[in-house]
Amino acid sequence: MSNVIPFPCRSRDEDLTPEIDLMTAVDVAIRDLRDIARRLGGDEAGRRQADECLSMLTRALEQAQAAY
Repeated sequence: MSNVIPFPCRSRDEDLTPEIDLMTAVDVAIRDLRDIARRLGGDEAGRRQADECLSMLTRALEQAQAAY
C-alpha cells in the first residue's frame, strides 16, 4: 500500500511559474531514489519498490526527452 501525499491547492493569485522544471525534477528524483535504494540494504521489499519506481521515472524521463 502506498502513501498518497496531497498537494496543497494554489489560489488563482499565486505565481504559477515553477521553481524547477518537470524534467529536472524527475532527473533529480531518479538520482535520489537510486541512492535511497542502495541504502535500504536488506529490506528487499523496500528496495524492490524503489527499483520499480526508479524504472517508471526513468522511462517517463526518456519518453519526455525523446518528445523534444
